[in-house]
Amino acid sequence: MAKKRVIVVTDGDGRAKAAARQAARNLGLHYIERSAGTPTLASGAALAAMAKQAPVEPVIVMFDDHGKKGKGLGERALEEFAADPEIEIVGAVAVASNTKSDRPVIVDESVTKEGEVTGGPVGKSGSPEPPGHKRLEGDTVGILSRLEIPKIVGVGDLGKMDSQDAVEKGALITTRAIREILDEQQM
Repeated sequence: MAKKRVIVVTDGDGRAKAAARQAARNLGLHYIERSAGTPTLASGAALAAMAKQAPVEPVIVMFDDHGKKGKGLGERALEEFAADPEIEIVGAVAVASNTKSDRPVIVDESVTKEGEVTGGPVGKSGSPEPPGHKRLEGDTVGILSRLEIPKIVGVGDLGKMDSQDAVEKGALITTRAIREILDEQQM
């Protein structure tokens, strides 16, 4: 049986949910509505079951620790989700936050609030981090480096970034980040 291809997003608040939903619409992807929340309340097994029922791929699934340092509910759900043998995580949108992560993640690239792709991390506002700053910090990103994820794209706070990612504007930054993963996978 073929694995269900999934893109994970490490945020889950109301604006992030709306941005991820809009990006999925923009790109013709399936979004798991029940995956949103601060923190993630659904189990990884439940989210995997929903993802496997999705009519199109890849599927967008959100995970959020709600600012908790260490392994919170979002990371635990993501760990369980990733362990499902019928799920293939093809990419991750790593969302920066003001939480100083004890396990920041190295990103392959980031999308700034201006929609530009940069080789390093961005902060919560979507601005590039200063030279020498190599890792994206966020509350649900620590687990990403322990999973086999072919492409990790960093972004600022979804649905926000000085209104540059607002749903009313089409969630263009979230859409661009997901598009970068799709392009890498030639989807």
